[in-house]
Amino acid sequence: MPHTDYDCNLGCPVERALEIIGGKWKGAILYHLLDSSNQGGSIRFNELRRIMPNITQRMLTKQLRELAETSLISRTVYPEVPPRVEYAMTDYGKTLAPVIDSLRAWGISHLESNNIRQD
Repeated sequence: MPHTDYDCNLGCPVERALEIIGGKWKGAILYHLLDSSNQGGSIRFNELRRIMPNITQRMLTKQLRELAETSLISRTVYPEVPPRVEYAMTDYGKTLAPVIDSLRAWGISHLESNNIRQD
């Protein structure tokens, strides 16, 4: 549930946004989920692990949980053996698409202008 009692100053909307989507991994997770959403689907936990090999299982679980708590993503557990869990962007989460796309474009420009190889 989003935080509703917030001591606001002039920068507080930016601070709040960064609290929700900031950090090393959330932006990348959101990017991959948006990409999957644009293709009409969701992503399973282990698929995210393959796409993002440098994140630990524990950290991925924590970040996904936090994103789900803010209603940016949905978590669907299928009652199968073994259990299957899929993550997808919510309609609310999809409102971040322009922000994530802008961050991606800026990142590409930054890498190119500094002659940094993209992997």
